[in-house]
Amino acid sequence: MGRHADPTATRRPAPPVLLIAAGLVLLLLVGGVAWWVTAGGEDCDSPPVVDVTVAPELGELAGELLSDEALAEQCVRAQVTAQEPLQTVGDLGALDAEALPDVWIPDSSLWSARAEGAELSADGAVASSPVVLATSRAAVDALGWANAPPTWGQALTTDRPLAVPDLAASAEGLSALAAVRSSLGGGEDADKAVVEAVLSASRAPAAADALAEAADGAEDAALVPVSEQEVYAGNEGNPDPLLIAVYPSEGSPSLDYPVLRVGSPEETEAVDAVVAALTSEAAQEAAREAGFRTGDGSAPALAGDRTGTRQEAPQALELDPAEVQGLLGRLSSLAKPSRLLAVFDVSTSMEAAVGGGTRATLARDAAKSALSLFPGRSAIGLWVFARELESTQDWTQLVPTRALEADVNGSTQREVLTDQLDTIPGRLSPGGTGLYDTTLAAVRAARADFDPTSVSSVVIITDGQDEDTDSIGLETLVQTLAAEVDANRPVKVIGIALGPEADLSALERIADATGGAAYSAVDENDLQDVLFDALRQRG
Repeated sequence: MGRHADPTATRRPAPPVLLIAAGLVLLLLVGGVAWWVTAGGEDCDSPPVVDVTVAPELGELAGELLSDEALAEQCVRAQVTAQEPLQTVGDLGALDAEALPDVWIPDSSLWSARAEGAELSADGAVASSPVVLATSRAAVDALGWANAPPTWGQALTTDRPLAVPDLAASAEGLSALAAVRSSLGGGEDADKAVVEAVLSASRAPAAADALAEAADGAEDAALVPVSEQEVYAGNEGNPDPLLIAVYPSEGSPSLDYPVLRVGSPEETEAVDAVVAALTSEAAQEAAREAGFRTGDGSAPALAGDRTGTRQEAPQALELDPAEVQGLLGRLSSLAKPSRLLAVFDVSTSMEAAVGGGTRATLARDAAKSALSLFPGRSAIGLWVFARELESTQDWTQLVPTRALEADVNGSTQREVLTDQLDTIPGRLSPGGTGLYDTTLAAVRAARADFDPTSVSSVVIITDGQDEDTDSIGLETLVQTLAAEVDANRPVKVIGIALGPEADLSALERIADATGGAAYSAVDENDLQDVLFDALRQRG
C-alpha cells in the first residue's frame, strides 16, 4: 500500500498513477525523516526539545503543526520523525527510555494494546479516517454497489479477491477483518470465514499492486482495506478519479490517530505545548485539508466524487481492542514461524559513528527492536563474523538456533539473545571482513538445522566487503550456493548492506543464488526500517 514503503534494494517500479503519493510517503519513511522546528522569542536561547514520532502519512502535517510559527510563543523545539507504528511498538518494547519519543501518534489506538508494558497516556487526537474498501469505479458498477453498498460480510462473499495488507503492520487490514467478523455475528463460523478470506488473500495481488490496478480502472479490481484518507490522497490532482472508496452499510471502524504521551518526560510544559498544538482547532482544519476527518467526522476539505470519497461520515463501528488482539493472534497462527540465523559483522569498521552511537550500536538496537516482535515459537540463532575470529575461522556462534520461548538454564532464548546482542559493540575485531566463508557456513548450518514447519533464512548484516584473501571467493561461493539448493530444505539469504562501503552487489548475487533478497541501507539510519521490512517479508 502507498504508505507502507518497502526499502528493498531491488524493487519493481511503482505504478505511475500513485507515483506522487508513493513518492511522498517514501520521502517520509526513508531513514525516519525528521523535521526540526524551533520556536521561542529572543529570550529563549536553549529551548527544550520534544521528540514526536508519527505514522508516516502524518509526517508533513505534524511538521507544519509544530512549525516555528505555531510554537512561536512557547520556547519549544520539536523533532518530528515519521515511522511505521509496528517499528515504534518494537522500540517501546526494547529500547531505553531516553531513546524513545516523548509523544507518539500512531494511526490507531489498536497499537496501544500491542505495546504491552509501555507507559502510554492518551491526550486527544490529531485526526480520524474511516476504514473503507478501495476498488475501481468499474468494479463498483459491476457489483451494483453504487447505490446499495454491501455489508462487510457480503463484501467477503463476492468473487472479488480481497487484497489484505500485512496484518502485522496494517491497522486498516486488521480493522477490516475485525469488522467482517463482527458483521458475520462473531463466533466460530465468523472466525472460519475470516480465516478463509486471509488464505484466499494470499492468492490475490499484493495490496499495493491491487490498489494501483483499481486506480487504473480495472473492472476485475480486488477489494483493498485502506483508510479513506489513502483513497483521497491517491486521487489528488486527478479530475476524473477511477479509485473509489466503498463504505459498507453497517458502518466502519476508524483510524483515530491518538496523541499518546510516552513515559514521564521531564519537560512536561514543553510536551504540553506540543500536545496543544497537535490537538487545536487549527490542527483539525489542517488535517481536513490533508484528506483526514476530524474527531466528530467532519469531512475532508474536498470530499466527494473528485476524490473518490463522500461527504457523509459512515456510522462508527466500534472495535474491542482485546478482541482485535485475539483475532490477530489467531490469524498469525496461520503463518509459518521463522527459523532464522542472524549473522552480524563485527569488523572494526562497525565503529563508524552514526548519530549518538556507532554502526554496531545501531545494528544492536535495530535487532533488539525486531526481536521483540517475533512470537515465542519462532526460532532464532546468533553468529558474529569478521576475519579469523576463531583461529582461521571467520565466524563465531554466540547462540544456537532455538525457539524464543525455550528454556535455557533458567532464562528464555529471547533473553539470552538480548543479552548477547548487547555484547556486539564490545566484540569488534581488527583484520577485516570474512563475508564469503561465513555466508557458506551459515547457510549450511541453517540447512542442517532445518525445520519443515518453519520458514528458514539467514540474515547477514555487514558494512564492508570480503577481505579474506584465503576465502572461497565470490564466484565459487555463488556457484556452490546454487548447486547446494535443496527444494526440500530451502534456506534463503537476506543480505543487508549497511553504509556506503558495503558490497551490495555481492549480497545481491548471494541472495539471488538462494532465492533471497538484498537490501541497502546507504544511510545507516535506514537500517531499522530495512531490517523490519526484510524480516516481515522473509518468506
